Amino acid sequence: MGREPISRRVFLSAAVATTLTSTIALPRSAHAQDTPVPPTARAPEAIEVVARPITSFDPRDRSHVRFGSLHYRSGLVLTSSFRDFGGLSALRLDAVGEKFVAISDKGHWFTGRIQYRDGAMVDLVDVESAPMLGVDGQPLAARKWYDTESLAFDGAAAYVGIERVNQIVRFDFGRDGIRARGTPIALPPGMRKLPNNRGLEAMVVVGKGLPLAGTLVAMSERSLDADGNIVGFLIGGKTYEKAPGSFAVRRSDGYDISDAVLLSSGDLLVLERKFSWSGGAGVRIRRLPLAAIVPGATVDGPVIFEADLGYEIDNLEGIDAHVTADGETVLTLISDDNFSMLQRTLILQFALVE
Repeated sequence: MGREPISRRVFLSAAVATTLTSTIALPRSAHAQDTPVPPTARAPEAIEVVARPITSFDPRDRSHVRFGSLHYRSGLVLTSSFRDFGGLSALRLDAVGEKFVAISDKGHWFTGRIQYRDGAMVDLVDVESAPMLGVDGQPLAARKWYDTESLAFDGAAAYVGIERVNQIVRFDFGRDGIRARGTPIALPPGMRKLPNNRGLEAMVVVGKGLPLAGTLVAMSERSLDADGNIVGFLIGGKTYEKAPGSFAVRRSDGYDISDAVLLSSGDLLVLERKFSWSGGAGVRIRRLPLAAIVPGATVDGPVIFEADLGYEIDNLEGIDAHVTADGETVLTLISDDNFSMLQRTLILQFALVE
């Protein structure tokens, strides 16, 4: 199998480096100035999204479809003339993988439906967007709560994690949809002390019948404990409602957490990404046993998928899973283009090979 031309790899590495450098190095005030603050809340808007197929995850070899424990199914490059489209940092799908809810890191909801043909994604339709609202009915971005990075559902309730200000906001999404108003929830003191740009990045709510049922599992991007591992928190449920717990995810090979999804088997899939000038950018997925996540624990698990810029990746920040009628577990990944002309909004699907 041939190597990708060095010119493309260098260009993509430079694009990621430019974006990551600008994202990490700027002071908080500069980010706030870059974010438009709408004076009033806008009603949900129907928007058009153009979808271009990604026929092969490996552009060097179309016959290459198995990547670790994943089998490539389909992918799309998404573009839109809508001014607030992009920056997609998390998504959740319905049980059949069609209807979706996504959030951007500038405080916007996106909802719609994925269209399939012969099992492959072909389009996004019925897409709407609206700014996330606070309890006062004004956009969260108006109070500079705009770095919305993580999304979890507990039945009809949606929880959104906001980096930098280290808040979690609860929305009655089942009743009001993207018109819902968010209310901040009580958080453990340790979560409020997370670093400015390495805070809340991944959340899941554990369902009935599993260890930690009813608990909100929240993980930071790269807030490290004394041993250099990534800090996470256990909030709510019967066990941790009054006394939240904390745990750690073992950090290795320079990877940071960007999202997570809980499988029906009880395993937690953690999406991770990295960048270095010497090694370039990469993405991987690790499989962690949910039963091992208890207060004081440091959890680890095998890597089931890993890819670099030789493949069709970008800044992948969101992951979810659904099960097809045939019993196949499908993972959906989405990328945050950071509103940069040098990056892309991708949505990718893989079948999990057990």
